[in-house]
Amino acid sequence: MKSLDPAYLLDLTQSDSIEELWEMHCLKMKSYGFDRLLYGFTQSKTSTSLGDPNDFLILSNHDPSYIDAFIGERLYHHAPMVHWALKNDGACSWSVLVQMMETGTLTADEQRVVEFNLANDVAAGYSVSFRSVSRRAKGAIALTAQKGMTQAEIDKVWDNHGDALILMNNIVHLKITSLPYTLPNQKLTKRQREALEWVGDGKTMADIAEIMGLTQATIEKHLRLAREALNVETTAQAVLKASFQNQIFVVDF
Repeated sequence: MKSLDPAYLLDLTQSDSIEELWEMHCLKMKSYGFDRLLYGFTQSKTSTSLGDPNDFLILSNHDPSYIDAFIGERLYHHAPMVHWALKNDGACSWSVLVQMMETGTLTADEQRVVEFNLANDVAAGYSVSFRSVSRRAKGAIALTAQKGMTQAEIDKVWDNHGDALILMNNIVHLKITSLPYTLPNQKLTKRQREALEWVGDGKTMADIAEIMGLTQATIEKHLRLAREALNVETTAQAVLKASFQNQIFVVDF
């Protein structure tokens, strides 16, 4: 049985960027037999939706064509393991899919997603759904076994190393949510970040103009552009979303 490597865990917790963290994690998971990963995180989940896909944080080392279809064409809407992750916390073997197929409990849409995955050699693996204290937030990761491995073989790997695998994936998830990330077309300028930070501190437009040495009209322009960049309607929403993305109040390393 592999023991956890304290040096590796320390490197995870000290990563300064999501890119560095993700590269480390992909290599580590591959050493356990999981060579393709798909991580997703949203802060805008509701009771009926995962929210705007443009606000999802997606990390993957799958072939881009697979992600284009699974995420871009929204196949995830009907993915059985995504449905499982939304209702549960912890880890789940994909052996449940076989049980669902054998008992005829898959819907036609779910069956099509399963067939799409099988056609792309996404056949065996595990899903880990992360616990959240927020009703709006949800994160999960799909760990796909190497091509040619059966579910029984990867289940045996999990039997031996499941606790370590859950721990490492939990650490990576928690670290990801603590690091700055910028979604496509949602990056704030330095001035926009600074203005939002002062709003978050409770300063008035007059206060912010004086602090930043700008006119109130210019401050209002920066805030308007920040709202547009983050695709929100109000400045309060912009502060909240920028905080979720760790774009404001961030220490420069």
